[in-house]
Amino acid sequence: MPASPADSRSTTERETIPKTGAVRRRAGRPAAAVLDQAGITAAALRLIGKNGYDGLTMAALARSLNVAPSALYNHVESKRDVLLLVEDHLTALVDVTAFAAEPWESAVRKWAWSYRDVFAEHTPLIPVIAVLPVTDAPQTLAMYETVSAGFGRAGFPEERIVSAIVALESFIFGSAYDVTAPADIFDSGNMAESTPSFTGAVRSLAAQGHEKPADVAFSLGLEALIAGFGALRV
Repeated sequence: MPASPADSRSTTERETIPKTGAVRRRAGRPAAAVLDQAGITAAALRLIGKNGYDGLTMAALARSLNVAPSALYNHVESKRDVLLLVEDHLTALVDVTAFAAEPWESAVRKWAWSYRDVFAEHTPLIPVIAVLPVTDAPQTLAMYETVSAGFGRAGFPEERIVSAIVALESFIFGSAYDVTAPADIFDSGNMAESTPSFTGAVRSLAAQGHEKPADVAFSLGLEALIAGFGALRV
């Protein structure tokens, strides 16, 4: 029987295989994405940004990367590992450089503003990352090391450093939410007459014409915290 076109093509292909046994990969984009930690992190952030934290599952992450779940598990063992990658990525964006060269007050101020701005872009992750252990998260631990060392050099008692950082973080995370709050969040509506003090205060703030009221609130609170914590130094 004459060889079919398919048979002929197969024979030709076999004949052109190098004697070393290596098969040339076809030109063009590979059938599956090449996985690495940066790609997994970016895909996880896209999923969370689109569908919220609940949208981040290992199955959904694998689909978004165009790989089988088994391929994903070759790089991360669990969802917690993915979250650690995300946490480290975001924490690495927080500016802590001022602790090496500037007075404590200025360093805390720059760190806190940077921290707030980073997480204002990723508020769905705040409830998760705020309680995620930092074990095996090198960038996150590096940030805490830099900040702790800065507090220590400024004269903070060692036993109060972590508590001070946690208190600042609580304020920072809450303020990150405020950045994305609607402009009319404090509109008392039909209850304006029964809440004259609050309504008057809201209107007085609005009359100041601040372009970003969330920044005003953050600055006020942060300066109060810096002044209060500053009194703890020895």
